[in-house]
Amino acid sequence: MLVTLLAAAFAAQAQTAPQFDPQRLSQHVKVLSSDAFEGRGPNTAGETKTVEYLIEQFKAAGLQPGGDLVKGQRSWTQDVPLGRFEIKGPVKLTLNDGKKTESFTQGEQLAVRAAMNGSKVVDFKNAPLVFVGYGTTAPERQWDDFKGVDLKGKLAVVLINDADFETGQGEFGGKAMTYYGRWIYKYEEMARRGALGTLIVHETAPASYGWATVKNSNTNVMYDIVRKDPRAAHAPMEAWIQRDVTVDLFKRAGLDFDALKKQAQGRDFKPVVLKGITLSAHYAVDAQVIKSKNVAARVEGSERPNETVIYSGHWDHLGVGLPDAKGDKIYNGAIDNGTGIAALLELARAYGKAPKPKRSVAFLAVTAEEKGLLGSEYYAANPLYPLESTVGVINMDALSPYGPARNFTISGSAKLDLLDQLVAKAKQYDMTYAPDPKPEAGHFFRSDHFPFAKRGVPAISYGSGEDWVDGGKAAGAKAEETYVTDSYHQPSDEWKATWPFTGMARDLGMLYSLGRDLADGGAWPNWSKDAEFRAVRDQTAGKRN
Repeated sequence: MLVTLLAAAFAAQAQTAPQFDPQRLSQHVKVLSSDAFEGRGPNTAGETKTVEYLIEQFKAAGLQPGGDLVKGQRSWTQDVPLGRFEIKGPVKLTLNDGKKTESFTQGEQLAVRAAMNGSKVVDFKNAPLVFVGYGTTAPERQWDDFKGVDLKGKLAVVLINDADFETGQGEFGGKAMTYYGRWIYKYEEMARRGALGTLIVHETAPASYGWATVKNSNTNVMYDIVRKDPRAAHAPMEAWIQRDVTVDLFKRAGLDFDALKKQAQGRDFKPVVLKGITLSAHYAVDAQVIKSKNVAARVEGSERPNETVIYSGHWDHLGVGLPDAKGDKIYNGAIDNGTGIAALLELARAYGKAPKPKRSVAFLAVTAEEKGLLGSEYYAANPLYPLESTVGVINMDALSPYGPARNFTISGSAKLDLLDQLVAKAKQYDMTYAPDPKPEAGHFFRSDHFPFAKRGVPAISYGSGEDWVDGGKAAGAKAEETYVTDSYHQPSDEWKATWPFTGMARDLGMLYSLGRDLADGGAWPNWSKDAEFRAVRDQTAGKRN
C-alpha cells in the first residue's frame, strides 16, 4: 500500500533528481585514500586530517553542524570514547604436543588480537584446547554445542559461520548466516563461559575472506566501546587459527578434523578435548581510553525538523599495519570506505543546493567501523536525534567505482518497507533488485546500519550491483572476486585513475530520490511483520505521528 501511494512521486522524482559528477566522486576517494591520510586509523593523524576534510566539505555544501551540543549549539562532531588496545613487544606462542614444542608466529599460524578485557599482560602456560564445534547456544532452536563443558582455563577451538553453512539446510536457516555465525558472537559466548581464550578456525568460504584479511584485521590496534565489565565480553586471548594448522593439531591429538566438523553440524555434537595438545602465550598489552569522532552534518526540515532521515557511511580504515609483500604498510581503504564517504559528501552537496525538505536529513560519517561497528554502535546507544523519530537509515559501504549495473543489492536479506520503496524506485532507473548474493557471509551484521536495525530503526546498507551494463554478470562477479582476494583490507585497496565512477554517480541519483521521498513525506516505513526487529520498533509507535 505504501509503495502504491508513492509510485507517482517516484516517477516525478526520477526526472528531477540531481546529477552527480563522477569526477567529484573520484577526487574525494583519491584524497581520502592517499598516503597522506595514513589509512584513516582512529586516534591518529589520519583521523585528524579526515575529520577536517569532512567538515570542510560539509561546510562547502552549505550544511549545518549536526553533532554534539556545545553551549547550546551543534558542533560538527560527536565524541566517541573508545578503549584502545595494542600489543607491545613480541607475541610469544608455544605449542606443545607432548613430544615436542614449537613456536608459532604472530600473523602466520595464528592471528592474535590485543586483549580487550583490561589485561596488561596475557600470560599462560600449557592451556589445553577443546573443540566446541560452532560454539553456539541457541535455546530457541534447542541447540547447545557445549553440553556442560567447563571452559575455565581452556582455549576453545571454534568453527566460523553456522552449522548449516556446508549443507545449506538445517536449524539455522540454510546458507544465510545468522548472528550466531559471526566471530563477534563466538568471542562473546566463550567469554560468557569463562574460557581462557578463543581460537576461531579460518576457512575462506565460510569466513567469506582469506587469511590475509584475517591477519591484517586482527594483528593491529584493536578498539572497543568502553564497557563497565569488559571481562564479560572478552576472554584474555582472542585469535584466529589457520585451517591447515588446525587439521595438523587434530591429527597429532588422534582426531579427524573433517569428521568432527561434520559431527558439529548436528545438535548431538559434544565437545572434544585435543588430548596432549597445549598452547602457551605471553604478550604485553597497552590499554587506554581515547576519543574518536563521528562527523555529523544536517539539513533542518522546514515543517517537521524533529523527524530525521539519515545517510551514513564509515570514514575509517585500518591505518598503518603489517607490511605486504612489497613493504607497503598503509591500508589506504579506497573502496572500503572511501567510496561510501565520497557518496555521502556528494549527497550532502545535492541536498545543500536543493530546497529544504520537510523532515530533517542528517549525514553521519562514523568512526571505527573496521573495529566492530563502534562509531555507529555508539551513535545508536547515544543518538544525536531520537531513534523513535528517525524515519530510516541509508548506509553506504564499499560501493563500486566502475560503470553502471543493471541491478543493486543490500547487505543481508532483511524484509522491510524501506527496501520495498527502493525496489520501486529502482524501476524508474531501469534497475532491479538482486538479493544479497552471499547471505552466508553475514554482511547484514557487518555494516553500520546494523546497530540501528537491532534497535528497530528501518535501515539498509546499499550495495552496488554485479550485472554490469558493460560486461554483464561475469564482469561484475570477476571484479568483486578480484577485489576481495587481492585488495580487501590490504594495502592494495588504492585509488585508480582508470576508475570511471559512472555507476556510483547514477546510483546516487536513486538514493537521493529515495531519501527525498522519505524526507518530504509523512509515512513511517517499518519492518515486515515477521522480522526480528519489528517488535522493538513497534514499542515506540506512540512517539510517531
